[in-house]
Parts: sequence; C-alpha cells; structure tokens
Amino acid sequence: MDTKQLWEMILVKLELTPSVATQVGWFRNSGIVKIEDGVVVVGIENMFAISIAREKCQSHILRYLREHDTSIRGVNFIIHEMKPSKDKPLSKNEAIDHKTTKALPLNEVVINKEDNLNPRYTFDSFVVGPFNELAFAACQTIIKKPVAYNPLFIYGNTGLGKTHIMQAAGNHIKNTSPNKKVFYITSERFTQDMFDAIQSGKMNLFKDKYRKYDVLMMDDIQFISNKEKTQEELFNLFNYLYENNKQIIFTSDTHPNMIPNLEKRLKSRMMSGMVVDVPEPGYESRMEIIKKKITANKVVLQQDTIDYLAGHIEGNVREIEGALNNIFHFMDVKGKEPTISEVKTLIKVEKKPQKNLSVKEVVKIVADFYNIDEEAVYDKSRKKDVVRPRQVIMYILREIFNVSYPSIGQKLGGRDHTTVIHSCEKVKNDIKVDSQLAEELSEIKQLL
Repeated sequence: MDTKQLWEMILVKLELTPSVATQVGWFRNSGIVKIEDGVVVVGIENMFAISIAREKCQSHILRYLREHDTSIRGVNFIIHEMKPSKDKPLSKNEAIDHKTTKALPLNEVVINKEDNLNPRYTFDSFVVGPFNELAFAACQTIIKKPVAYNPLFIYGNTGLGKTHIMQAAGNHIKNTSPNKKVFYITSERFTQDMFDAIQSGKMNLFKDKYRKYDVLMMDDIQFISNKEKTQEELFNLFNYLYENNKQIIFTSDTHPNMIPNLEKRLKSRMMSGMVVDVPEPGYESRMEIIKKKITANKVVLQQDTIDYLAGHIEGNVREIEGALNNIFHFMDVKGKEPTISEVKTLIKVEKKPQKNLSVKEVVKIVADFYNIDEEAVYDKSRKKDVVRPRQVIMYILREIFNVSYPSIGQKLGGRDHTTVIHSCEKVKNDIKVDSQLAEELSEIKQLL
C-alpha cells in the first residue's frame, strides 16, 4: 500500500466514525507528505482545516494509522495542497510496479531488521534539558555500567522523546560492544509475534528468539493491559533475562502502577529497578530543541522567531516539530523566512494558562468553578462533589504547570504521591470518554 492509498483508507475510516464523519470534507486535496522516524506528516490546504484535524480528528487518525503500522508513533499537519492526479488508470502490471516504487518513504534511513534500531536515534541528536535529564542520566549509567538499573522504566506523555533516548542507548551499546545482541520492539509487535508462534506451533522458537538478547528494549508497554497471555510470556521472559544479567528497558505513557489490569507480579518487577518520569519541556528546553532542529535542517531563523516559538508552543517535542515543519515548508515554497505575523498564521497557538499562578490560586479558581469551599480541597473529605475537583486540580498542576507528584501531594493536604499519580491518571483517562469533564477542563484552562 502506498501513501496515497493509505491516506484514502484513513479518510474512509473517518467517514465511518460518527463523531468526526462531518469533518472529512475539510480534508479535500490532503494527503501524506512523508513518513519520518515513525511520524506521519499530513499536508492539508489551509490553517483552518489543520485546526479541525488537530482538535477533532488527530486521535482517530493516529489510531487508524497504527492499526496499519504499529511503528507509527505520531502525526503532524502542515499547510500543503496535494494536487489531484490526472494520470490515466494503471493497468494491473503497472499497478504492481507503482506499489513497489511508491512505498512509504524511508528518507534514506535503513532500519536493521536484526535489532529494529533507527540509526537516527543517537545521544548526539538528543536535546537534554531539565525535563528529561534524569532519563538521560539513567541511560548514560546503563551504557557504562550494564544492569545498574534493571529494569529501566521510562514513562511520560507521547512525543517527549522516550523512544529516542531508549534507542540512543541501544545504538550506543550496539556500536561500542558489537558482540552484544541488542533488540528493540513495541509491546504490540511482541504480542503479534507471540500469537503467530502459537498459531504455527513454534512457541519454543519464540522463547529462544527473545532470550538470546543482551539488551531488550520494549516500547509502549501500556498496551499489554488486559492481555493475560502476553503478560504471562513477558513475565517469564523478564525473569530469564534478569537472572542472566541482561539489560531490560521499558517505556510507557504512564507509571507502571497506573497501567490498568496489569498483573501485580509483573508490575512489581517493572518497578524493581529505576522508574523515571519525563514531563513536558520548559521554555529553555524548548529553545534548545528548536535550535537543534533548525541546525539539523540547515535553515536560518531570526532570534525573535525562535523566541516566539519557544514561548508559545508549550506542548511536547512532536508539537514543536510540527510547527517547525510548517515553517520549513513555507520557506521551501516562498523562498524566504516568514515574518512573525506569518509565523502566527502558520501555527495555531491555544491560549495558555499563566505559569506564575500559585497552587493556592489554582485551587481557588477550580473551587470557585465547581462551587465548593477551598478548604475542602485540602482536608480528607471523600465526598463526591469534592473528590472530582481535587483530582482535576492535581491533574492541572501536573499536566499544565509540571509540578512534581510529591510536591502536589504535599501542597494539597500532605497526600502520598501515589494518590496524586492515581488522580492524574484517572482524569487523563476519563476525559477520553467523558465529554462533560473534557469541556469543564477546557473552560477551567481559560480561567487560568
């Protein structure tokens, strides 16, 4: 399947999705521009249509892309009109050749099937900042002193560089210790391999394959939730590798304690080494990321443009890359650097909450919104009309203001950090299915 066919399939699936079916009309003359490092870049003809895609359809598009290829990790949108093809229909033989020559672009990056490592993921291309320095230090430790942290469990929201830093460690070990067998895989691929082995009666080969590695890196471990057979096989594999001093690295979008329906014995093992959180980057880190991406793409942007981007794009690394892709494409088409006014048009920036608010001010704003007494937030009340606002406050302090879990617990009545983690994860999961809660959060963000 080429990129054109893949995008047509996505549009068909969107039309069959009731919640977004009416939005598909905005994506005329759209299409996949490129696929690079697991990120699909989609070209759409104007900024308004891009805002529709981001706000209404992005999660659906990503899910459908991952159903086709589990190595896809993100989707970005840029202004780019895909011109309709005027070519005559291909014959059967021509269609076969077209499929061969128009495969998904690899941008000259060759993934070695022996280890699944992307050679672009290196420590040299990784931007270290306060938000990820602990994860970076942990990876540096294990490449110098193998199994010093075993397992190493890195968690955080999507688009924060977890895969990059994990594979950077793998690439370093592979290049400096060629005798060591290093292997990267997603948990979904691991599950698929297991079921293929079961169906073909080759479970012994499956076990032997994964037990031969000196370093096993498994991405998106949260997807083994509710998969009992996968958890059983992973538990046995973990024990074998651990007992034989083999390094294990996991990544997840959430703390192992918060992965639902994960066996206690497996959860316990995941937490027996080093568990590292990667929050969203702060201003200085965003500045460094932008500068590094500019240098890598061999373009020049004025400092005031860089300052504007760093100050207004407060999301994850992938969102920063998406904004820069729009700017780079503008420069390719126009042959000049965009002005600040043009940059504001190219990227859609949501109104962000003030970062100088205190915890007490956040509590007051949320308590007023829900019409409850501020003091009730701090006490031990378990009343339903207090519990939800308190959880929302914890979520906002964590996700928007990047306050640490222990600090949130301390500020809100001396609660344990595990209680805070549970509350944040509950809100994060609830807003995916509770439209009222999602709307409430949106309104509160505007008040902030």
